[in-house]
Amino acid sequence: MTTKPENDRVVIFDTTLRDGEQSPGATMTHDEKLEIAEMLDEMGVDIIEAGFPIASEGDFEAVSDIAKQAKNAVICGLARAQFKDIDRCWEAVKHAKRPRIHTFIGTSPLHRAIPNLDMDQMAERIHDTVSHARNLCDNVQWSPMDATRTEHDYLCRVVEIAIKAGATTINIPDTVGYTAPRESADLIRMLIEKVPGADEVVFATHCHNDLGMATANSLAAVEAGARQIECTINGLGERAGNTALEEVVMALKVRHDIMPYSTAIDTTKIMNISRRVAAVSGFPVQFNKAIVGKNAFAHESGIHQDGMLKNSETFEIMRPQDIGLAGTSLPLGKHSGRAALRAKLNDLGFDLADNQLNDVFVRFKALADRKKEVYDDDLVALMADSASEENDRIQVKFLRVICGTEAPQSADLILTIDGTDHQVTAQGDGPVDATFNAVKRLFPHTARLALYQVHAVTEGTDAQATVSVRLEEDGKIVTGQSSDTDTVVASAKAYVSALNNLIVRRAKTKPAEELKSA
Repeated sequence: MTTKPENDRVVIFDTTLRDGEQSPGATMTHDEKLEIAEMLDEMGVDIIEAGFPIASEGDFEAVSDIAKQAKNAVICGLARAQFKDIDRCWEAVKHAKRPRIHTFIGTSPLHRAIPNLDMDQMAERIHDTVSHARNLCDNVQWSPMDATRTEHDYLCRVVEIAIKAGATTINIPDTVGYTAPRESADLIRMLIEKVPGADEVVFATHCHNDLGMATANSLAAVEAGARQIECTINGLGERAGNTALEEVVMALKVRHDIMPYSTAIDTTKIMNISRRVAAVSGFPVQFNKAIVGKNAFAHESGIHQDGMLKNSETFEIMRPQDIGLAGTSLPLGKHSGRAALRAKLNDLGFDLADNQLNDVFVRFKALADRKKEVYDDDLVALMADSASEENDRIQVKFLRVICGTEAPQSADLILTIDGTDHQVTAQGDGPVDATFNAVKRLFPHTARLALYQVHAVTEGTDAQATVSVRLEEDGKIVTGQSSDTDTVVASAKAYVSALNNLIVRRAKTKPAEELKSA
C-alpha cells in the first residue's frame, strides 16, 4: 500500500510519456520513451506515468518495458473506468518494483453525458472499477476527469466512494485549464475537510495551461493540502500543455521561504532532460520559457548587465548551475581534443563510453571544420543527431541543390535505402521543396507534411540550423529532427528521420481497441 508523504514533502508525478505525448505530433519511438523514462528515474521523479496500455500494442509494450527497467520510481499506467482497461494496465505495470494503476472517469455534467450515465450509475461504476483495480494492485490512483467543472456535492460523493473502494491517491484534474489559483486551493481544501477518509489518502493536482495558470494552480493546491503534483517536462501536453515540472520544482526550491515544501528532484538534471524531450518530441522550447528557455538566464539591458557583473543576484533569483547549465559557455574548436570534448559533454550532462565518444568526436571534428567555434548548443544538437538510430532503413548519402532567382530549382539526391544507393534529380519551388520531392520519388509514401520548422542553434552565418519535420499518415503522426550548418541538408535529414520513424510506427502500431465507453 502506498504511504502518505511527510507533510512538507511534495510527490512529483511526471506524465510526459502519457499526457505529454498526447500533444499532436509529440509521439515518441519505443526506444525514446525508454530513454526519457530512465532520465526521469535518475533525476528523482517519484512516479512516472508511462502510458495508456490499452491504447495500442506499442503503448502496452512501452509501459511494460519501462516497468521492467525502472530502478526507483513508481511506474503507473492509465486506464479508463472499464475492467478490460484496468486488466490491461495491470498486465503492463505489474513488472515494476513499485506499480500503480491510475483509473479515471469524467464526472462533470458534460462528461457524464458521454457514456450516458446518471449520477447513481456513474457512482456504481466508480466503486466497481476502483475495487477491481485495488484487488490487482495495492497502489491505486483515481481521477474524476474535469473535476473543476463537477458539482461540489457530487465531487465529494464520488471521491468518498473511490476512497472506500481502495484508492490510495485521489487526483483532482483541471482537465481543460479552467480554474484559477484561489479556486484550485479552495477545491482541495473543501475535499480534505468534507470527505470522510480524506486524511488517509494523498490528494494530487493535475492542471492544464489553457489560461496560462497551470503552475500557479498547482502550487495553490499544494498550499491547500495536495501533496502530489502531476506535470510534464517543458509543460508538454495537448492544447496549451500541462504544468511544467521544471517550474513547480524550481518555484518550491527558490521560494522555500513562503512555500516550505520539498521534492526529491535533482534539479541539476533539468536542462539535459528538457533538451532531450524537446529533441525527441519535435517541440522546441520557446526562448523566453521559464527556467529552461534559451533566454532564461540572458541579459541584454545595459543596466542588467552592469548589475550582473557586480553581483549576479541583482537580476537572477537562481543560478544557471542549479538546473544543470554550465556557468560559462567557452567554445571548442577544430584543435580541441577528445579530453576537452569529454569534459564539455560531461558539463552538459552527457556521460559517454569510449566508443560513443569516438563516434561523437568524428562528428565534432567535421562540424569544427565548418564552424570556427563550436558552442554548447552546437554540441547538444550534435548529441541529438548522434542519438538517431544507426540502423535506419533510409539515410541521406549525397545532396546537391541548384537554387537562386532563376527557376526551376532542383535537387540531386542519393538515398541509401536498405543498404542500396538510389539517385534521382527533382525540381521544386525552392531547394527544400525540390529536396523533399526527390525523397518522395525515391521512397514513395502518402504521408502529409504537417510541419516544417527551422531555427538557428547559435548566432552567426555559420550557425547550425535545427530542422523539425512532422508527417501525418492515416492518423499516425511522427516527427523527425536534424541539425547541420547547411539548412537544406538538415531539412533532408529531418525529413528522412521522420520517414524512418513512420516506418517503425507502421511496423509496431497495431489496431487499437475501440475507445468507446461501455
